Amino acid sequence: MPSPRSSAGGFAALGVLALCFVMNAVARGAGETYAVFLLPIGQETGWHRADLTSVYSLFMAANGLASPFVGLAFDRLGPRVLYVLGLAALGGGFMLAGSMTSLWELYLCVGLIGGLGIASLGMIPASALISRWFDRNLATAMAVASTGLGTGTLLLVPLAQVLIDGVGWRTAYVWLGGMVLAVAVPVALLPWHRIARGRVERPVGIGVDDGPRLLRAVRGRPFWALFMVFFLTAIAVFSVSLQSVAYLVEQGFTPLEAAGAFGFTGVLSIVGMLATGAAVDRYGNRVTATVTYLCTLTGVAALFGMQSAPSFALVVVFVVFFGVSMGARGPIVSTIAATLFAGRGLGTIYGTITTGQGLGAAVGSWVAGYLHDLTGGYDTGFVMSATFAIAAITLFWTVPELSARRQRPE
Repeated sequence: MPSPRSSAGGFAALGVLALCFVMNAVARGAGETYAVFLLPIGQETGWHRADLTSVYSLFMAANGLASPFVGLAFDRLGPRVLYVLGLAALGGGFMLAGSMTSLWELYLCVGLIGGLGIASLGMIPASALISRWFDRNLATAMAVASTGLGTGTLLLVPLAQVLIDGVGWRTAYVWLGGMVLAVAVPVALLPWHRIARGRVERPVGIGVDDGPRLLRAVRGRPFWALFMVFFLTAIAVFSVSLQSVAYLVEQGFTPLEAAGAFGFTGVLSIVGMLATGAAVDRYGNRVTATVTYLCTLTGVAALFGMQSAPSFALVVVFVVFFGVSMGARGPIVSTIAATLFAGRGLGTIYGTITTGQGLGAAVGSWVAGYLHDLTGGYDTGFVMSATFAIAAITLFWTVPELSARRQRPE
């Protein structure tokens, strides 16, 4: 954490970190609930798996494609407007989804409107805010904020399953949307002028104030390396995660057990993100990233093996290893971006980099669903996940800029 110039400044920094944590929890948790809506929607409507996974693909594509504009909105309009509009979009989209009667309405409510809401609440504004409040141990601060992603999954995915079991998937969407909208009121009343101002002197980086920052950034190798890390990693993760609940149900587990296992990956992702932040500060980006990808590969292998030898032990291996690595690359990428592109334009640049994550998630989730319909199983999706994880490891060891770390002030 930063060396506080005053106890008040230190408490304010922790408050900003807590805010980013909560917003991440709301965003990721709400988004990941689609994994437990997948089966009940399909059972009622009879839509194919590829149709249903394509909704999530649109959701992630909207999230990714909106990211540059979210970063620009943060830089131009400030975090208050961005957060309130994001909560309104996400909550409103979910409430409308409860009354949908056709696939295009699900595309609109969950896919498009929900995706735009998620983009406005996640690590784009969080990275920009945290870089203004923390200098020392920046990676650890980014990791703490990122643990909100896992916490949201842990809390909201099982809650969504309980609501579905109790009142049906339509009413469950209405309840979840209402909860998200309720968060917008206290968020709007926060002292945003103080929060946005920050307290860390801006370090020198590629994206500092002279010239068109984003245009200069996209001409360089570091920008595209980070973009591709997000793209490849998202394909590796989302080709498995979206269908993991349905897969476990097909292996004989109850829907609540499957949702609980998926939700518990959120617990482990918290541990993984915190460990990642500390490891980056101590061991660097390359070694830390490689370990996280090896954990992902181990989790995917456990799911693959479950088809020939179903057992609770393999579920534990999947939850532990896939969970501990889920989201672990986020703090690494956000820290590298905050180091290389320091300055007030960071929101726009990081938001554009995040487009890679949204597009990768869209590609991974849709292609995996299509391959399931085509082959009648999950094996090709598992192979795809492993291939792209290995490709991401290769990037970290071949692009020099991905080892960048912020110099600590004396």
